[in-house]
Amino acid sequence: MANAELIQKINEKLSEEFEIDIELIQPDALLMQTLELDSLDLVDMVVLVEHNFGFTLKAQDFIGIKTFQDFYDFIDSRVNE
Repeated sequence: MANAELIQKINEKLSEEFEIDIELIQPDALLMQTLELDSLDLVDMVVLVEHNFGFTLKAQDFIGIKTFQDFYDFIDSRVNE
């Protein structure tokens, strides 16, 4: 499970980038629906992750990511490789 500091950083970056109230970002909330992401927004997400966490996402990386917790765990696993 991702650590609290990493989760806070992810939430702050997502809230800022996608202009959403940080309180709506909850571990069990659905990522795509909560952030109202479309295919162009996924490009922004890739850039955000690359810029802030030092690795590149690919479209297939999103296949298993449904909730924010899935996203936290994915980022944590890549950051701590």
